[in-house]
Amino acid sequence: MQNFKSILYMISGILFGLFVAALVWVVARNPGGEAVTLRPVPTDKPIIVHITGAVPRPGVYALPKGARVQDAVSAAGGFLAEADKETINLAQLLEDGERLDIPYIEGFSPVIPTAAPEVVEATTELININTASSFELESLPGIGPTTAQKIIAYRDENGPFLSIEDIINVSGIGPGTYERIKDLITVGP
Repeated sequence: MQNFKSILYMISGILFGLFVAALVWVVARNPGGEAVTLRPVPTDKPIIVHITGAVPRPGVYALPKGARVQDAVSAAGGFLAEADKETINLAQLLEDGERLDIPYIEGFSPVIPTAAPEVVEATTELININTASSFELESLPGIGPTTAQKIIAYRDENGPFLSIEDIINVSGIGPGTYERIKDLITVGP
C-alpha cells in the first residue's frame, strides 16, 4: 500500500509538472497572426474660398469641409455696416474654389483704394474732430461712413480729443490716414 501511495504521489507530481510546463508554454509563446497597424485618423482636406465685398478683410480663406457662408463671413471679420445681409443665405454650404461676394446695400458705392495718392484740395477751414458731424468727417480723405461713425463713437465714450494726434486711437485710423488728414483737422480753440 505504501508503494501504491508513492506511485500515486509520483504520478500526481508528474501530472502537476506537465500542467505547469503547458501553462508556461502557453503564456510565453509568441502570439500568432499579423500585427495590427494603427493608421492616423483620416482628415478632410480644407476647402479654399475667396470672399469679397462688404467685409472688413476680403481675401482667400481655408475652411474645414462642410463650412457654411456664415463661417466664411466670420473668417473675413464679419459684415461691414454697409453690407446687404438680407440677400445672403448664411446656412448655405460652401464648395472648394467658390467665390463669395457680399453685396453692399443698394445705393451705397464702396470706396476702392487706389495705388495713387489722393489729391486734397486746400481748404481754408479746418474740421473740428470734436464737433464734426458724420458728413463733415466723411469729407476727409480716407474717412468713410464707417470710420466717421467710429470717430463719433470714440469721442462719445472717451470725451473730446485733446490733440489731433489722438485720432490715431480710433480703430481704423492708422499713421497713413493720419498723415493725409493732419493738416485738415483741429480739436478746436
